[in-house]
Amino acid sequence: MRKSLLVLLLWAPFAMALLPRPDQPLDPSTQQAIQRFLLHNRILDKPEDLDTAPYIIAADNGRVMGANGERVHARGVLDPAQPAYAVVRRGKLYTDPATQELLGVNADDIGTARFIYAGDLSTLALQRVTQEVRPGDRLLRVEPAVDLARLKVPLNAAFIEGRIIDVPRGVTQIGVLDAVTLDKGRRDGLVEGQLLTVIKAGATIRDSLSDSPVTLPDEPAGTLLVFRTYEKLSFGLVLSASHSLAVMDRFETARQSQ
Repeated sequence: MRKSLLVLLLWAPFAMALLPRPDQPLDPSTQQAIQRFLLHNRILDKPEDLDTAPYIIAADNGRVMGANGERVHARGVLDPAQPAYAVVRRGKLYTDPATQELLGVNADDIGTARFIYAGDLSTLALQRVTQEVRPGDRLLRVEPAVDLARLKVPLNAAFIEGRIIDVPRGVTQIGVLDAVTLDKGRRDGLVEGQLLTVIKAGATIRDSLSDSPVTLPDEPAGTLLVFRTYEKLSFGLVLSASHSLAVMDRFETARQSQ
């Protein structure tokens, strides 16, 4: 606990410099963290969008595994005008913590593949492989890049509240420049560039005199920047944190200072 607190204190001056101001470009460190994250993380609104995508049959010469630089053969409709495809595998399903509504599915990053030619079986060359490619891995169009130079903090954003539901890199304690998955998206009014305040729920303690339980007030614990929105989910980057954040922490629209 003391080590975590020390890390947060050391990060505090740097974290405050990361907070964007209206009509100002993002800090270079923030831009780099977003670009690195988006290279390896992606969400699809509907699982069937992944289940019906083109898929890899085998590597060249009939091998069943593909590695960086190898050719692979795929079945499904691929666009020859699309020079590169993302190679993905079905990952975690996200559901609303309160209603259990299906919100989307994570497409786990396997790498990218360069289109070579089409046929009954299309051929691609693997690039940037993060792990062995398997038969059945899906091929998706590469997502358009976020134009970080145009990512501005909106003024007078509508009030929205929700929860952090995942940390894609698998940690339990969330800190500055970590990316998180949020259970709200475009349909809820979230927009890219929006700032959110993370709220830590007050702990329940026992009053030593009355011997009755008492819940302490909730308190602000950090700031998130929304940098990629989907229909029902979004990705946010932690820009500041006064406490260690965690999955299921609540967030709400940040108040804009004049």
